[in-house]
Amino acid sequence: MILTDYLTRDLVLGDIAPASKAAAIAELTAALAASGLVTDQETFVRAVREREAEGTTGIGDGIAIPHGKTDAIARPAVAFARVPDGVGWDSLDGAPARLLFLIGVPESAAGDEHLRILALLSRRLIDAEYRNALLTAPTPDDLHRLFAQITT
Repeated sequence: MILTDYLTRDLVLGDIAPASKAAAIAELTAALAASGLVTDQETFVRAVREREAEGTTGIGDGIAIPHGKTDAIARPAVAFARVPDGVGWDSLDGAPARLLFLIGVPESAAGDEHLRILALLSRRLIDAEYRNALLTAPTPDDLHRLFAQITT
């Protein structure tokens, strides 16, 4: 399993400057919709917001991994954006989120697939050098090459 099976080049947005968590989620969702994966943006965003209401997905160290389980997405996928100035995410450590990974999974694949993607990300994102590489990669292509390093 490799992260780029879920996080294709067209889903790496690069730098964005959202005014809020809601705006960031909407922008990442729009990328999933533009790729043809999200068929109903409103339903998908609602699923992500409902999950956020259960508890923050801001895991600390500048990372947020919002996710939604809904049949408004065709297959498991991840969209990524970097927020150089950070965006408030109610993170566990209180720091703004700078690395955003939006995971979408259909209800039918929600259990195993969602957890496998989270495990892939978690194992690699604990490395401060890797996080710094993500923060300083100059282009979306460079970011995508870094994501290709995340494998089981």
